[in-house]
Amino acid sequence: MNSDCAVVEGIRTVQRRTVTAVLASAVLLSTAGCSSGGGDGVSATGHAPGPHAAASASASPSVPPAKGSVRVVSTLTTGLNSPWGVAVLPEGDLLVSSRDRGTITRVNAKTGAKTVLGKVAGVAPAGEGGLLGIALSPSYASDHMVYAYFTTTSDNRIARMFYDEKQPAGQQLGAPDTVFKGIPKGTLHNGGRIAFGPDKMLYAGTGETGDRGLAQDKKSLGGKILRMTPDGQPVHGNPWADSVVFSYGHRNVQGLAWDRSGRLWADEFGQDTWDELNLIRPGKNYGWPDAEGKAGKAGFTDAVEQWKPADASPSGIAYAEGSIWMASLRGGRLWRIPLSGEKPSAKPQAFLQGKYGRLRTVVAAGGDRLWLVTSNTDSRGAPKAGDDRILQLEVK
Repeated sequence: MNSDCAVVEGIRTVQRRTVTAVLASAVLLSTAGCSSGGGDGVSATGHAPGPHAAASASASPSVPPAKGSVRVVSTLTTGLNSPWGVAVLPEGDLLVSSRDRGTITRVNAKTGAKTVLGKVAGVAPAGEGGLLGIALSPSYASDHMVYAYFTTTSDNRIARMFYDEKQPAGQQLGAPDTVFKGIPKGTLHNGGRIAFGPDKMLYAGTGETGDRGLAQDKKSLGGKILRMTPDGQPVHGNPWADSVVFSYGHRNVQGLAWDRSGRLWADEFGQDTWDELNLIRPGKNYGWPDAEGKAGKAGFTDAVEQWKPADASPSGIAYAEGSIWMASLRGGRLWRIPLSGEKPSAKPQAFLQGKYGRLRTVVAAGGDRLWLVTSNTDSRGAPKAGDDRILQLEVK
């Protein structure tokens, strides 16, 4: 290939990087061909693309090895009750929600010391419902807002609360300000994972509450991935005007994560056949209840990877070191799914099987580190002394 073409293409995909990075990209591109579709999903302004661009972004410039490794570096803390959601504060400490107690606890990332911030008003725990996912405002540095997805007596909803560190422990959470409500609730399948994407929009995974028909009903909020502004409004560019519905045909979405090219990945519980990892594209139908896993049925988007429920029953996911890392509840193991662009580059690999029981949430901690949260006090596990706990992992 003409070397000038490679340099031009490298500059196009890595604008505003250092000269060293541009030259390195040019070398990589010279072996791959001069195609206008290349790039790592970062625009000329340095921001990750919107959801439509992310869905079609090209493969990452490097592919992780087929086999990886996991090392438990330390047990950060123990004695948590029904932990569910985790948000990482700018200084590195963790905020952890308790599904059944309705509280948010701050965990010191160095010492493991726990401080209860307060209880979220309006939470009505029952079955799989309660205080579920939490996330920090994209403007947290200035507004100190913590978002939470929780079950009330009438619905599932998303609210934000001011976190005031100057107040005494137990009184540091302000009153919930509801930004979105009306998500169907049930004893089962309440979804609950929330996260802010690279576009600074709020994404939420919901469940169909056991009412299968909700997943295919685009007017229902059940069995969906939702995308909204931080104020809970539909985003311009969503698949349907005046709707927060981003994708549909889901049974019970449990994990949301973006790779380094800005692609959105989600996992969900299947029923008796297949649990799923999906690459989420706006407006696509992921099949439930008419299709499960890699069904190959016309009109539905197949899962990227699938597992038998006994091996997975997936919960939170995170992206690190070129792979998706998936916590499993019933499976009691951490799955690694190495990625090459929009597809796995090798078969999934399981770690920690049977060592820590049910695994609820996994969160990127920067570089090759992850936080992993167990879930043995959720009424379905077999708690051991010290449960539930947060582990620090080193992964490759």
